Amino acid sequence: MSVSDERLAQIAHRFAELEARLASGTLEGEAFVAASRDYAELEPVARVAAEVVAMRAELESLRALDDPDPDMRALAEEEVARIKAELPEAERKLAVAMLPRDSADQRPAMLEIRAGTGGDEAALFAADLYRMYERYAADQGWKVEMISANASDIGGFKEVVAHISGTGVFAKLKFESGVHRVQRVPVTESGGRIHTSAATVAVLPEPSEVDVQIEDKDLKIDIYRASGAGGQHVNTTDSAVRITHLPTGLVVICQDERSQHKNKAKAMQVLRARLYEKMREEAHGAEAEARKAMVGSGDRSERIRTYNFPQGRVTDHRINLTLHRLPEILEGPGLGELIDALIAEDEAKRLAAMDS
Repeated sequence: MSVSDERLAQIAHRFAELEARLASGTLEGEAFVAASRDYAELEPVARVAAEVVAMRAELESLRALDDPDPDMRALAEEEVARIKAELPEAERKLAVAMLPRDSADQRPAMLEIRAGTGGDEAALFAADLYRMYERYAADQGWKVEMISANASDIGGFKEVVAHISGTGVFAKLKFESGVHRVQRVPVTESGGRIHTSAATVAVLPEPSEVDVQIEDKDLKIDIYRASGAGGQHVNTTDSAVRITHLPTGLVVICQDERSQHKNKAKAMQVLRARLYEKMREEAHGAEAEARKAMVGSGDRSERIRTYNFPQGRVTDHRINLTLHRLPEILEGPGLGELIDALIAEDEAKRLAAMDS
């Protein structure tokens, strides 16, 4: 996909215009915020566009060179060959940079992991996944805050919800939504047989209060005493909060904090994210239906990725990519290769759709 010189000039002009407005010191309030956002979005496009402009200009200049010195002509021909070899990749990077961006890409995200088929082993796997994302987030310089957790009796999670903040969180984690399957010998298995279990992962972009308006009359809030695994009381006060959003039937429970107010604030944070995702699904129609179906029910037969411990491999079924580095992936940093491959595949599909 080659971008015209006219379009490149438009990008450069718009970027220079934004740069001048921000430098003028005359923008305030919402106008300054809007211009800063536009500048941040256009900057990576303008940077790659400038590289393409410079390479095209140099190519034209070298082709027009009429030097009688054979050595100079040979050098010019070498440079022409080099630029012609590098220009397609620079133009591809520009096309990728110009692809329409998901408005939620730069937002923080809610990470929800639930044990599916497999009982205690599924809960242990859910905990493994949570630790994997924690470590990956640390590697990215992001902050992870656990919102709520429902622990199993042997140290796993029946359900865990966390808030992840930082640069480009949703852009990198959005393809993690779906059913993750594990094949391994459980610690509780005395016969050494391999079991298959599953956990569901959902990654939801965090909205602002402006994005999602929630009326008090639409909420049913129940306060009760929190309890932990095995029926042990987490505390002796009525601090656990259950919020039901009456129009949609969405229910959020938070009991991890000793403060009722903190639990309510966290529950509202999760509810707002789920409502925002519901709005996004409705707005995106068929594409959203496919994404919703991808999350699935947690059954073993539905999966986006398989973690096979006996063979030390991880397979992402959507892009048919298998990596024989399971320990490194579960440690966090190795997950980056899978995420980068999924982003590249998404970009390639969208570029192909624009060319067709």
